[in-house]
Amino acid sequence: MDDLAARAFAAARAMVGVPFRVQGSDPVTGLDCAGLVWAAYAAAGRRLMRPVGYPLRGWSRERVEAALVEAEFCVGVDAARVGDVAVIVHPARQYHLGLLGSETLIHAHAGLRRVVEAPLDAPARAAVRWRLSNGE
Repeated sequence: MDDLAARAFAAARAMVGVPFRVQGSDPVTGLDCAGLVWAAYAAAGRRLMRPVGYPLRGWSRERVEAALVEAEFCVGVDAARVGDVAVIVHPARQYHLGLLGSETLIHAHAGLRRVVEAPLDAPARAAVRWRLSNGE
């Protein structure tokens, strides 16, 4: 298991309960799904190039993938690892990010208005997984 990714997952777990906030990137004031991923990796010791100006809805797959590539993530081709970033596609092509654990997903849930840890469901298990291309 990649130490940086595991530390990022642990950092995300420590953020469970943080309020949801659109464009939020600071656990003190609130996080959205992208902000959670970037904040968790920063807390783990890796500052990533963060996307800005993205919408809550209507962010295209190309823009999501470009933001991940710019932050030096690549698609995971082997088995899922703790700390991988899941890119979940919801109906109407809405994209959602979260951090994968062995049996859970940590993500900023807009409906519940906070960061949550939930058991992996079918969409999370089927999600395209991304990991840092130059991780420790």
